Amino acid sequence: MIKKITPILIILALVAIIVTLFLSLATSKKMILVQEGNTKQIPIEMKKGIYLDSDCGMVIDDLKDTSQVISSSGKSWFFHDHGGMVKWLEDKEFKNSAKIWVKTRDTKKWIQARKAHYSLTDTTAMGYGFGAYENKKDSYVDFDTMRLRMLRGETLNNPSIRKQLLGK
Repeated sequence: MIKKITPILIILALVAIIVTLFLSLATSKKMILVQEGNTKQIPIEMKKGIYLDSDCGMVIDDLKDTSQVISSSGKSWFFHDHGGMVKWLEDKEFKNSAKIWVKTRDTKKWIQARKAHYSLTDTTAMGYGFGAYENKKDSYVDFDTMRLRMLRGETLNNPSIRKQLLGK
């Protein structure tokens, strides 16, 4: 009887150790998915490896194409690809009243997303291709056009769009 129970007890002990390790690592890192209390609706200065993307849940390790959505209640959500932010925001009841901030590639400033200009061909975290810029170039599009292209699936992840924009 003891010989039959021993392997089960060993497995349960190993599972308990693994679960304890994962829980301690998760609580010590203190990852941020949503931050509350931002009633001024200003962009929060982000640091690599602390914030989670609210659309896909990945750790934000590159701040180049980050964006933030801030509701009037002061809740802030974070994204590492502007396309993911658009997709996530689409079914939210506060999508029209939220402040949306994007980090620009050219000036490295936080600006309001609706005032930014967007490239269609940048390499971004999720591969959508929408880099934000403060200064306009001929090939850039406005926020509404970028949003529509994202919602229609007209991104670099679409092979026919990729070929049309990049020739690849």
